Amino acid sequence: MHGGSPVDMRRRHASAACPCPPPHAAGAPPGFLGHPLFAAAAAACIVAACIVVYSKVRRSRKGGRATAVATAPPPPGRGGGWWWAAVETLSFVAANGSGRGFYHFVHARHRRYGGPCFRAPLFGATHVFVSSPGAARHLLSDAGFAKRYVRTVADLLGEHSLLCAASHARHRALRRAIAPLFAAAPTAAFAAAFDALTRRLMREWSSRHSSASPPAAVVVLDAALGITFDAICDMLVCTLPRGKKAQLQRDVLAVTQAMLAFPLRLPGTRFYRGLQARKRIMDVLRQEIASRRRENNGSHQHPRNKDFLQSLLDRSQSDSGECEEQEEEALTDEQILDNILTLIIAGQVTTATAITWMVKYLADNRDIQETLRSVQLELASNKHHDSPLTLQHLNTMDFAYKVVKESLRMATIVSWFPRVALEDCQVAGFHIKKGWIVNVDARSLHYDPTVYDNPTVFDPSRFDKDIKPYSFLVFGAGGRTCLGMNLAKIMMLIFLHRLVTTFRWEMADDDPSLEKWAMFPRLKNGCPIRPGAEPGFGHRGGQADKEKKPWF
Repeated sequence: MHGGSPVDMRRRHASAACPCPPPHAAGAPPGFLGHPLFAAAAAACIVAACIVVYSKVRRSRKGGRATAVATAPPPPGRGGGWWWAAVETLSFVAANGSGRGFYHFVHARHRRYGGPCFRAPLFGATHVFVSSPGAARHLLSDAGFAKRYVRTVADLLGEHSLLCAASHARHRALRRAIAPLFAAAPTAAFAAAFDALTRRLMREWSSRHSSASPPAAVVVLDAALGITFDAICDMLVCTLPRGKKAQLQRDVLAVTQAMLAFPLRLPGTRFYRGLQARKRIMDVLRQEIASRRRENNGSHQHPRNKDFLQSLLDRSQSDSGECEEQEEEALTDEQILDNILTLIIAGQVTTATAITWMVKYLADNRDIQETLRSVQLELASNKHHDSPLTLQHLNTMDFAYKVVKESLRMATIVSWFPRVALEDCQVAGFHIKKGWIVNVDARSLHYDPTVYDNPTVFDPSRFDKDIKPYSFLVFGAGGRTCLGMNLAKIMMLIFLHRLVTTFRWEMADDDPSLEKWAMFPRLKNGCPIRPGAEPGFGHRGGQADKEKKPWF
């Protein structure tokens, strides 16, 4: 019998119990399953399998969406044949040339098709009009749509206009370049300048009132166009001589009147007159740019009165190294020209039109006018009696701001916001083809009784509570929200405060007809009123006065 120590016996027992070493035992060669190449190959196979499964699921989902889009019905309305395209386009132009305004065309088709969505061939493209908060959210925030105005608007504003920038990247670049105009300091200076212009206007009206019996009528639209143009023009191009400014204002009006005209480039047509007016505007601005460059002579010395045009020129004249360090992109001369024109139209014409409607609504609703007057007089006596208004003063005007918002809702100066579909898709349950122009119908949305209670009643108190998202679209929404909306609110608040604390007024002419050929709907008579310093017109307020039919 072989003997041995206890240690040797324990070693022999362990060896018998484990006849082969574990795969990764020290000093032993690795087996096949533990080889590094096997682990890498296994991982690659798993990744490849995941990619295949994901691709199949994605194709299945995409196919499902494509099937859903393809099976969805098209919006109700006329087809795209040349005959219907001619009929509908001529009907649209005829409505714009009547006293009912171009929106009468849209409103009539909403009634005809009985829903929130319809289509019509206009100016060589298929237009779809849709009005619901859900559809507005989809269209105004989805990258699958690009902005697209009718060709006449793009031709008159220019291909470099911020409003006509189709691609999102181009729009963002232009927006960054223009955004400094609306910073805090320029905005405060603009408010002070506009307040001075408005106070001067009120003094002129007071002088007329004291020298005439009965009080002489004044046309609100003409006055509002004048002071908004002076304020915007001085902010953008402050060195234009008076004669050039007057011609510029007339040419801007001709451009806006041609925006929805039939695109005939024949002498004597409105569109041709608009193109000629644009040419004159561009010539004036080019001369101004050339004159400033001659004066500066490349020295980068700023003129005494630096306006927005000069800031754009300074940036464009910087060397490439400086431009790379700047957050805002330098603009070319053509971009500057197109966007100066765009800013004048967006800042002057739309705001003056909104002011006009606001004055009319308050003339028609004397109880609200009186309530507003008492609130504003109390604010004036406590904080800024006969002193320049500041942004801080405006921030205290809560009820006046609700009046402004309700005026903007009822007037809806920009009736719809156009977007072009970049691919076949579905909107509001309808099939939309690539290239169709889908318009967010803001006016129909603002008068939707499922969104606003008693939408035809002028009621600022409706804004005491929050409204549904994408149901108040006076300045658009999403990434293309109007850059100048704060300036518009400032001008409306200042004009409203100065008017209501100086006069009581009533309409001198109640004709509801709209101005023909106007891009933005406004009264043909320009809203003539009789301002009076004393309460002598009699109270016509009450619910009966507040109930008004939509002017469309």
